[in-house]
Amino acid sequence: MTENKQNRLIHEKSPYLLQHASNPVDWYPWCDEAFEKARKENKPVFLSIGYSTCHWCHVMAHESFEDSEVAVLMNETFVSIKVDREERPDIDGIYMTVCQIMTGGGGWPLTIIMTQDKKPFFAGTYIPKENRYGRAGMMELIPKIKQLWRDRHDDVLNTADNLTEALKRLEVKEDGEKLDENNLKKTFKQLSGRFDHIYGGFGNSPKFPTPHNLLFLLRYWKRTGDPLAMEMVEKTLKFMRLGGIYDHTGFGFHRYSTDDRWFLPHFEKMLYDQALLAMIYIEAYQATGKEEYKNTAKEIFTYVLRDMTSPVGGFYSAEDADSEGVEGKFYLWREEEILKLLGKDEGDLFIKIFNVTKDGNFPEEIEGGNIPYLKKPLYETAINMKISEKDLRERLEKSREKLFKERENRIHPHKDDKILTDWNGLMIAALSKGAQVFDEPAYLKAAHKSADFILNHMYKDGRLLHRYRDGEGGIKGNIDDYAFFIQGLLELYETDFDVKHLQKAIELNDTLIRHFWDDRGGAFYFTPDDGEKLIIRQKEIYDGAIPSGNSVSMLNMLRLGRITGHSDYEKKSEEICKTFSREVNQLALAHTQLMVGLDFAMSPSCEIVIAGDMKSEDTKDILRALRKSFLPDKIVILKSVEISHVAEFTKNLIVIDNKTTVYVCINHTCNLPVTDKNKMMELLEK
Repeated sequence: MTENKQNRLIHEKSPYLLQHASNPVDWYPWCDEAFEKARKENKPVFLSIGYSTCHWCHVMAHESFEDSEVAVLMNETFVSIKVDREERPDIDGIYMTVCQIMTGGGGWPLTIIMTQDKKPFFAGTYIPKENRYGRAGMMELIPKIKQLWRDRHDDVLNTADNLTEALKRLEVKEDGEKLDENNLKKTFKQLSGRFDHIYGGFGNSPKFPTPHNLLFLLRYWKRTGDPLAMEMVEKTLKFMRLGGIYDHTGFGFHRYSTDDRWFLPHFEKMLYDQALLAMIYIEAYQATGKEEYKNTAKEIFTYVLRDMTSPVGGFYSAEDADSEGVEGKFYLWREEEILKLLGKDEGDLFIKIFNVTKDGNFPEEIEGGNIPYLKKPLYETAINMKISEKDLRERLEKSREKLFKERENRIHPHKDDKILTDWNGLMIAALSKGAQVFDEPAYLKAAHKSADFILNHMYKDGRLLHRYRDGEGGIKGNIDDYAFFIQGLLELYETDFDVKHLQKAIELNDTLIRHFWDDRGGAFYFTPDDGEKLIIRQKEIYDGAIPSGNSVSMLNMLRLGRITGHSDYEKKSEEICKTFSREVNQLALAHTQLMVGLDFAMSPSCEIVIAGDMKSEDTKDILRALRKSFLPDKIVILKSVEISHVAEFTKNLIVIDNKTTVYVCINHTCNLPVTDKNKMMELLEK
């Protein structure tokens, strides 16, 4: 690489784009200026999409975009555009679909070559500089594209037009049949068919946590009592927590496991993974009472509050897999390092339990590097060692703290410090759940701080913004921003019962309907009606690494409908299901968050209204009993003057005999009020 002056990306906020600001490639951000230049110079557009903590994005950048030979060819042939997929998921969603149509797969870095009017004609992912193992390299590919553009220009335009038409046809949704309990059964059957009975999880390597699969299975177990549903949840949670995908030194989960036993991770850490995994560990604790699930959720929060929290209030997006140019280097330990830090006796215990070896268990370029992991839960090890689990945990915690303190002195992986509304919404929801179930005020405080930050800095003229960084909010909010933040506000309300959270959730949901709803085809578009006009306006229902905005919105509206008594919300949730029912019926297991919503819709409605003082011991006892139990289909309202304006049916519900009084309504039928928590739980268990 030669010395270069900085390109136009130097003026961007995205950490990913800034990583490429010194490339010799003449990068543009996504802007009208770039497409106008392509038209004037009659050049195709080279679009590269990635994100700042993506390992293979770094590899391609180093091999190709930092290379002067490649840059010369790119600058001669293309107008080149860089996009951060986390900033512009709308652009990424469209062109990832193109890649899947053209190649049968996808991933990042995503490489698209298109016409000046944004119509694609080539798609790929990682491309090396030179040809390698049958994979075309940039030095060969670019001249071929240049020749194709020059000599077969009409064919290129026809290909681009045909691909764009195929994309548009994919977006035409026809109402199918209503979803029903058979869809829940089908989802369960498909998941059980892919379940790994040895290590948990679904399918072979690579293995992703996909917490919404487990959230669905927990509800299916609650609905049917099927022990296999609970086995799938528990085995997956157990082996993920034992494996190298979990950071045993500093806590939190890595992105995914490259093998089938959760041992060898891809080391990046994403905020959304921490939020979704915390939720399922919390719910598993509610369902089983097992302390290991509670401990794991609390450790996730320890990591997030320590390392992923901005001083201004929001949560950062991600931490990289690489440090010092090597994937995983920050997280690995050599046997001699551990012995030097801990001493022989303490070190030998840690080495034995966490499977550290002299030669190393990490099969990469760091000689003798080890990923700490467990082969069995600590309670089993304690039994074999004939000591108490408490004693073993305390000894290992002292060792962990020493190792963590030493690790903090290493060069840390890059942190993507942008704040995204949608991912913050998920973490607000997770922390609120944690505050409820673990009775932990610090979690509520952190959730509050993030929600206040978004409303103060990422909410303008009644609309949400998507991204905040370096003192500036920007980019119009998409469906995920609204759906996930509304989810967070609903959980916040059920934590502290401040009606302003509920009122803001209703206001934002009405904004979502006004600007995103498709009156003709049903369901929500990904982008608003006044957003940038791209080649198509997508709707998404696929619950991938994170749930889709439509799936989350379905459940949000069911909850809002039951709180407010407004049936329009529930009707819209049903329309979402009908709009996507054909896709759901084709592959139910790809829509597990939607199935969470469907389970809620098909379960007996359960509204619990508490009339009493939030600060009284009676009310606290009632709430502790409710929050200890796994009751996924309930809504909880605390009676107040303010809530009566939102939920009119609570108006005449009063305190009886000066005791906190609970009104339990199931399937639109209200039971007599009770003042005893045990009687309340009897009603709910029935």
